[in-house]
Amino acid sequence: MGYHMRMESKSVSVRTTPFDDQRPGTSGLRRKTRRFMQPHYVENFTQAIFDAVREEVPDFSGKTLVVGGDGRYHNREAIQSILKIAAANGFGRILVGRGGLLSTPAMSAVIRRRGAVGGILMTASHNPGGAEADFGIKFNTHNGGPAPEKVTERIYAHSRVLGRYLSLEAPGVDLDREGAVRLGGAEVVVIDPTSDYIAVLEGLFDFEVLRELFRSGFRLLFDAMHGVTGPYARTILEGMLGAPEGTVIRGTPLEDFGGEPPDPNQRHARELVRRMSLSDAPDMGAACDGDGDRNMIMGRGIYVSPGDSLAVLAEHAAGCIPGYRSGLRGVARSMPTSTAVDRVARALGIPCHETPTGWKFFGNLMDSGQCTLCGEESFGTGSDHVREKDGLWAVLCWLSILAVTRVSVGETLISHWRRFGRSYFQRHDYEGLDTGAADGAMGEWRDRVSALAGTRLAGAVVRHADDFSYTDPVDGSVSRRQGIRVLGDDGSRIVARLSGTGTEGATLRLYFERVLGDGGLGEGETLAPLVEAAHDLFRLRERFGRTGPTVVT
Repeated sequence: MGYHMRMESKSVSVRTTPFDDQRPGTSGLRRKTRRFMQPHYVENFTQAIFDAVREEVPDFSGKTLVVGGDGRYHNREAIQSILKIAAANGFGRILVGRGGLLSTPAMSAVIRRRGAVGGILMTASHNPGGAEADFGIKFNTHNGGPAPEKVTERIYAHSRVLGRYLSLEAPGVDLDREGAVRLGGAEVVVIDPTSDYIAVLEGLFDFEVLRELFRSGFRLLFDAMHGVTGPYARTILEGMLGAPEGTVIRGTPLEDFGGEPPDPNQRHARELVRRMSLSDAPDMGAACDGDGDRNMIMGRGIYVSPGDSLAVLAEHAAGCIPGYRSGLRGVARSMPTSTAVDRVARALGIPCHETPTGWKFFGNLMDSGQCTLCGEESFGTGSDHVREKDGLWAVLCWLSILAVTRVSVGETLISHWRRFGRSYFQRHDYEGLDTGAADGAMGEWRDRVSALAGTRLAGAVVRHADDFSYTDPVDGSVSRRQGIRVLGDDGSRIVARLSGTGTEGATLRLYFERVLGDGGLGEGETLAPLVEAAHDLFRLRERFGRTGPTVVT
């Protein structure tokens, strides 16, 4: 590829002082956008990433870095800063998505296909975008997955002692024109953000079978929520598979996501939910979040919970999706996620791993061949084709299942429940809590949770209660304090944990699950005894002054 131009530049070492709040959470560093807009904030964190990576990769001169984002406010400005810092730090090649765009699963695909040392992604996922909203920076390692704790802790350690960062005095790169330019000693290549990702999907799915599904009159409604998935969905669904124009709604990426949080749930995908409830609703509905890694699946008048979605994919993958015809090596779920996939794994005779929340915990399992499919209750499902959850992949999985079985989404769910039983599941979020009070509450609950074993709770005997700890079966690393579990002898569960993805105050998440044969009961009615027991057990009104959750999903 020829160069568009050779950019004049001058290397500089910029003096700075550390920020005290650059410890990454479960999915990178997330703060209010204006925090990232402060002088040196993006630059400090970027330099800390490179200093941490340099501990294992001393010489960047022959290495490739990938850069992109979900298109939210401040995305382009942050990318320009990162490109200059990466070039000044000696990277030989830097790939950046056209328009500054790369979905999270596409970032993983590019890293893996191009042999990159890693990638820097501008995203706060499903959090709102805008000058007064949220921003984030996340580092993915050479396997394409989120940096594990040992790496994020190194990044944080470097951020605490940083006294300077390297950069270039140079004009900005034209992010809207594909091709290569010289920036200092680095080759910066603006790439098609969809091509590597599409190539990976074509190796998994039979696109001709999916084209035939749409030719048969099948109707899909896909809500891209003005996030980064819009261009991918239009190219694949409408362009390559022949879905009618208009299948993709809210398909143009916007810096503020149209003023709505790009969170694919029934609260924020209101138009999708409304249209799927009509008498002439499409056959299937789907939505993806701001950075394209989360998904919601719906049928006519029916919503598919994330836990059920993962379980259905595990049940049908080998029979309906070419990329999994040889079978699944194992499955994995985050601890709070419903146990629906556990029952499928037992029937298939494959391992089911239970990990802490955070996609990074699935990476070692997939890299070592112990896990093929994985998922989280927070609308994330994925497989070992990349090392991130993948919203559009999940949509194609469901389309493949429906194309082969020729039954509806609702019929697929009912058949699954009849065979495996049904997990009635809800998550209750208590947002905007005082951080000190929330931390203090979790500490108190940890101290007394083990005493619940053997007591009666919500009509069941507590068979086990603990603060979940995870030992990675591959590298032996231990992750403690990952959430309080109260497990009943009837399969019921209450889980409590603090979210690691918010930017303001603390969010307490309570999870409730009961496993029954599908008796047609509503989730609220079925789970009410567990919810009432949790309110009494955790003294939520007394401690936080809350009579109910902010959001129920």
